[in-house]
Amino acid sequence: QVQLVESGGGLVQAGGSLRLSCVASRLAFSNYDMGWFRQAPGKEREFVASIRWSGGSTYYADFVKGRFTISRDNAKNMVYLQMNSLKSEDTAVYYCAADLKYDSTWPVLDRKRINYWGQGTQVTVSS
Repeated sequence: QVQLVESGGGLVQAGGSLRLSCVASRLAFSNYDMGWFRQAPGKEREFVASIRWSGGSTYYADFVKGRFTISRDNAKNMVYLQMNSLKSEDTAVYYCAADLKYDSTWPVLDRKRINYWGQGTQVTVSS
């Protein structure tokens, strides 16, 4: 079955950087808009960033704009999230998400309509 597997999470000090990766298997990757969501303890899962199936367009939640960068490599079935200038409030489990392009809600992917989710990777930012 389809799998999305995230990696790259960890513990970092405030102001530091991390790069998350997500590899997709058994998925027609270029047919999907891809996104990153996050969920902090006691909070709902929230949209962070998205990238169009072609890689030509990206979109960010206001709270990460200018600090995070989403990218993808369709030849490798990979999507990335470069996170710079991390803050303690960025602490959360980060999830990779795939949204079929034909009925995608891009630019802001709707968590209730995501086709596939990864298992998540923990990001902890210490202040």
